[in-house]
Amino acid sequence: MRSTFSLRSAILILLLGVCTYLYGLDSRFAPKNGDEYPYMHIVRMTADAGHWLPLQSEMVGLKNTKPPLIFWQGIASSSWGSDWTLAQLRWPSVLYTGLTAFFLFLALWRFSGRLQTGLLAGLIWLSFFATYRYGRPFLTDPPEVFWLSLPFFALLYWGRAVFQSKLLFPILAGICFGLALLAKSFAYIVPALLALGLFYWRWREWRLTSILVKDLYKLILIGVLALGIFSLWFFLDPFPEAVWREFVLGENAGKFEARHSNYFLDLISGSDSIWMLLLTSLANAGLFFFVLISTLMQCWRERRFLSVEELLLFLWVAAFLLIFSLPSQRSGRYLLPVMPAFAAMIALHWERLPLWGFRIALALQLILLGALSWASANLQLSPFLGTAGVWAYSNWHWLLLSGALTLVLVGLFQRRYTKSISLAACFLCYCALTSSLSPLEGALGRYSSEAIQQVSGQDIWIPCDYRAKDEEYRLLLPSARLHGYPAQEADQVSALTQAYSIVAIQTPMGTQPELCASCVILGQRMEMRARQSSAEIKAILLGEIGKYLFVNEYIIANPAATLVRASEKDACR
Repeated sequence: MRSTFSLRSAILILLLGVCTYLYGLDSRFAPKNGDEYPYMHIVRMTADAGHWLPLQSEMVGLKNTKPPLIFWQGIASSSWGSDWTLAQLRWPSVLYTGLTAFFLFLALWRFSGRLQTGLLAGLIWLSFFATYRYGRPFLTDPPEVFWLSLPFFALLYWGRAVFQSKLLFPILAGICFGLALLAKSFAYIVPALLALGLFYWRWREWRLTSILVKDLYKLILIGVLALGIFSLWFFLDPFPEAVWREFVLGENAGKFEARHSNYFLDLISGSDSIWMLLLTSLANAGLFFFVLISTLMQCWRERRFLSVEELLLFLWVAAFLLIFSLPSQRSGRYLLPVMPAFAAMIALHWERLPLWGFRIALALQLILLGALSWASANLQLSPFLGTAGVWAYSNWHWLLLSGALTLVLVGLFQRRYTKSISLAACFLCYCALTSSLSPLEGALGRYSSEAIQQVSGQDIWIPCDYRAKDEEYRLLLPSARLHGYPAQEADQVSALTQAYSIVAIQTPMGTQPELCASCVILGQRMEMRARQSSAEIKAILLGEIGKYLFVNEYIIANPAATLVRASEKDACR
C-alpha cells in the first residue's frame, strides 16, 4: 500500500504538466465552458468603446453578467483588442492557475516538512480535470480561485504568526478577497468569511469567547474591506443602477428561485439537489475521482489523528459546501476554490492510500486513450471530402498515444509505479485529447487567405447554436462583419443563398451543395458538429465518426439574393 514519490518523478511530471497547460492554448476545441464566447464578446465591445466602464455588449441581458476585473484582464492582455487571439486572452488564466499551484506547493511544503509533498499537492491539483477545463480558457475561475485561496495558503504556511496578526493579515486578506469578488461575485465573501471564522475558532481551541474578543473584529475588517473593493464597480460605473439590476438581482439573487418544483424539493431531489452538488464537486477531480474518494475514506478512519492543518483543510471545504448548498442553482463549479484543499489532502495521505483508487484511475485512462486511438485511426482512414487521407495526424500524435498507452499498462501491472504513473497519465490524456482534433486547427478547419480577403469588410451570415458564437467565427474571418442565423437551418442551402448575399452553409460530409446559377463558392473548410441526435450518436459509436461528427462548411456569395431576412434578430445575440 506504500509508494514513494521521488523528487525526480515530481520534476518530470511538473515538466509534463507545464507542457500540457501550454499545448493547444489557442485551440478552439480546448475543453472549456460555453461562457468563454460571451465573455470575449463583452471584452471586444468594451475595448472598441475605448473605456474601461461601462461594460459593453450587444447581447440582451448579458452585459453586467460578471464584475469587470476579468474583462479588464482581457482588455489588457489583448492590447485593447488589437491582438485578438485565444492565446492572448487565455495566458493570464494559465498564469493564475500556475500561481495557485505554486502557492499550494509552498504551503504544503512548509507544514508537511517535505518538498515532495508540496510538489505533489500542486501537481495533483493541476491534474484535476476541472482545473484543466476551467484553468485555461478566458473565464472567471482562475483569478477567483487564486485570490480566494491565497489567505488560506498564508494561514497554512505561517500558522501562529498569521493567526495572531492584528492588522497586517486582515488587511491583506481583505484585499485578496476583494479582488476575488471583483472577478466573480460578492457572494463569495460569505463562504470565505465562514471558512476563515472556522479557522480562527479552531485556533482558539473552539472557545467562542476568545474568538469573539480577539478575532471577530478581524473578520469584520476583512469583510468590509473586501466588499469595499467590490463596491468600486458601483462608484466607477456610470450606470450603477444597471449593475444592481443585472448583476445583483439577476445574476445572484435569482439563483435562490426554485428552478423546478419548489425550493425544498429541489434541495433533496433532481439535478440541482444537494446530492448532485456533492457528486459534481467530487467529480471536479476528474480521473482522480476514486483517488479522492479513497482519501476521504482514509481521513475518516484516521479522524482522531488528523493534524491541525488537515482539520483546517476540511473546515475550508465544509464552509464552501454549506454556503453553496443554499442557492437553488447548485453546481460543482462553485466549489472550484476548495479543490486545492482536496489536492492537499491527497498529497498528505499519498503514501498510505490504497492502490485501488489509482488503478481505477489508470483503467479510466486506458479506456479514454483506447477510445482516442480508435477514433484517430477511424478518422485518418475516412474518405473526408471524397478523398482518403485528408484528415492526417503527425507522427507526434501516434507517438503520444502509443507512449501513453504503454505507460498506463506499466502502471497497472507494476505496483511500484502505479501511483506516480496514474498522476502523469492524467496530463498525457489531456494532451491526447487536444492532439486528436489537431487537424482541424490547420488548413482543414480554416478558410484560405483568399477566402478571408474576399469577405473582408463584407456582411456575412453564419450559423449560431450558442450566444456569441460569432466570436469563434471572428477568429476564422477576422475582418468580416458577422451576423447569425439559427444553426438548425445551416443545411437549407437554397433558402439561405436566396436570403443572404454572403452566407456560410453546411452540408454532410461527402456531399456537395446544390447551388443556384448566380451562386459562387468563396471558401470551404471542415467543422465539427454539435448536438447530434440519439441515432447519430449510436452511429458514431459504431464507427461512422466522420459522417455524423463533422460537416463541410462553405461560404457562398449570391449577388442576386433578396436579403428578405436581413432584418431578423441576430441568432448569436
